[in-house]
Amino acid sequence: FIYLLVGIYVFSALAEFVRFRMGIKVNVEVTYKLREDISKKLKRLPISYFDKNPVGDVLSRMTNDVQSISESISQIINQFISSLITIIGIMGIMFYISPTLALITILTIPLTALASFKILQESQKQFSLQWKDLGDLNTHIEEMYSSNKLVKSYNYEDESLEQFEEKNTKLRTSAARADFFSGITMPISMFVNNIGVVFMSVVGGYLILMGQINIGNFQSFVQYSRSFTRPITMMTDIISILQSGIAAAERVFEILDAKEEVPDCEDCISIKDVKPRVSFENVSFGYDEEEVIHNLSIDIPEGATVAIVGPTGSGKTTLVNLLMRFYDVNKGEIKIDGINIKNFSRTDLRNYFGMVLQDTWLFEGTVFENIAYGEMNSTREEVIEAAKNAYAHDFITKLPLEYDTILEENASNISEGQKQLLTIARALISNPRIMILDEATSSIDTRTERLIQLAMERLVSGRTSFIIAHRLSTIVNADLILVLKDGDIIEKGTHKELLEQGGFYNELYYSQF
Repeated sequence: FIYLLVGIYVFSALAEFVRFRMGIKVNVEVTYKLREDISKKLKRLPISYFDKNPVGDVLSRMTNDVQSISESISQIINQFISSLITIIGIMGIMFYISPTLALITILTIPLTALASFKILQESQKQFSLQWKDLGDLNTHIEEMYSSNKLVKSYNYEDESLEQFEEKNTKLRTSAARADFFSGITMPISMFVNNIGVVFMSVVGGYLILMGQINIGNFQSFVQYSRSFTRPITMMTDIISILQSGIAAAERVFEILDAKEEVPDCEDCISIKDVKPRVSFENVSFGYDEEEVIHNLSIDIPEGATVAIVGPTGSGKTTLVNLLMRFYDVNKGEIKIDGINIKNFSRTDLRNYFGMVLQDTWLFEGTVFENIAYGEMNSTREEVIEAAKNAYAHDFITKLPLEYDTILEENASNISEGQKQLLTIARALISNPRIMILDEATSSIDTRTERLIQLAMERLVSGRTSFIIAHRLSTIVNADLILVLKDGDIIEKGTHKELLEQGGFYNELYYSQF
């Protein structure tokens, strides 16, 4: 008998260990795979998705919501399954002792389930609100603290704090309501189960008087019924916790179910030997239902430098988005060397272009890594050569560790002009066939503006180039200037020709002096 007990205890310990190890493995693997699927999905989503969904909310779904799912899975594996096995085992013993009392005890399960179901419906709704409010709060934090310098420049700290308090209070309220509805399931379940125990005791007393069950068996049954209701109560509590995971899963699967970019063509044409001649043929495009480009037609010869100017909202940046296939046209075609850009893979097409943006994007890493980002297999010599051609080498050599200097968050340890020079070096090292300069000189300090201009001249030399700028003095040597207004080309020509016309460009140009 002793050996049997030892064997049972050893088996129980081993089973518990296996369950624990399997629980960890399943939990870790599921959450790992889920994050991996989200990451892959984000790469397949169009730019329009990120235009409509704040970065902070997307990050919250990928981290906080996945973590909530992980905790729910852990609860299922660690408690739910063991509770279910316990219930089945005890139920068998109770039916063996007294089928009548067992049926009475089991009748409490539907009542518990009904009461819990009503509460859990509201609980899931509140958890959904909680995760949404958390996403909104994370969005606010990401926006405010990533633009901390701007916030301080405009003395916006108090307003920012007020907005934080408002969103944080909203989150506190929704979290408190979610926790209330989640926590109330256990006491209600216990109350219903206790009513069942009282009713079972009354019937048990009657059965004892009738001689259908002895006192010893009845006492055993009462103990087993207590052991029976305990895991049921625990299961209802676990299910309420699962509502948080379900609400989080809904938000995660909103990403996984989002509409992806139109797939690349099956038999894409290689862009390697394509000449950089660009044409827009009757192109119309709009964000959602608002059309911003109307029936646009232009032809850009190989090697031409084209400047695109116009007031805010005229469609300048939209043309860049269409060229790079961040968006697809609604009507018409965009062609390179007479070939519709949809016949190239997006990877090939975007490698064909180089971009220098007004908002210089530099990541936290070395100067070398930031320049080499334009061509990942670049050697140190190639990076240095690109920096020299971009007139960035001189200031880089004055940094503490030269090319191995770590750029801090938002590259705050170098000036705006130096950031721009690095992005030009990054574009140069990629050796693109077509160059896009989007507002490239509008935020450059006067001291380095001449260097920027020289670097840009070298950058566009021999390449088809599109320059989008508000400072018209930087584009006077462009081969062609397109003047956009409300999505239409209202004027086009060289700088001299447009001044002679005395139209909108003439007015725009002289308004800057």
